[in-house]
Amino acid sequence: MRDVHTPARQRGEASSKNLVTLAVVALLAVLVGIFFLPNNKKMSDSSDEAQAIAERLQPVGRVEVKAAAGGGAARTGEEVFKAVCSACHTAGALGAPKFGDAAAWGPRIKTGYEALLTSALKGKNSMPAQGGGDTSDLEIGRAVVYMVNNAGGKFDEPKAPAEAK
Repeated sequence: MRDVHTPARQRGEASSKNLVTLAVVALLAVLVGIFFLPNNKKMSDSSDEAQAIAERLQPVGRVEVKAAAGGGAARTGEEVFKAVCSACHTAGALGAPKFGDAAAWGPRIKTGYEALLTSALKGKNSMPAQGGGDTSDLEIGRAVVYMVNNAGGKFDEPKAPAEAK
């Protein structure tokens, strides 16, 4: 039955106010449920989560300072050649001049030690920088001199800064 004493307009306003109030109360109930319900995670999960966060926050790159092989002494040119350079320079892979091939090394020797060292340090054609090995600039220089001198060159072997004094 309709309430004959309340005009229709007032009944509509009352139901709109009730609907808004109900929506606000429902929203508050959801927010209270989200923020105030107890967390069911175990204590160990928080340390696992902290570790996972720490792993995600690791830097993209790192700088490592290493002593040269052999307890601080740089390797000889022959040692570096055998460990790094021989893979390509023994067989002449990918256009690398073969070890001991004076004809292949002759034009390169004419460019001088600095040009050869720069090519070895920065890479050239298919050869990666430093031959792709974990070597110091001094060791690369020694390997260049070792290969050149075994192909007829007469370069002096570079000295370590302490040796040069």
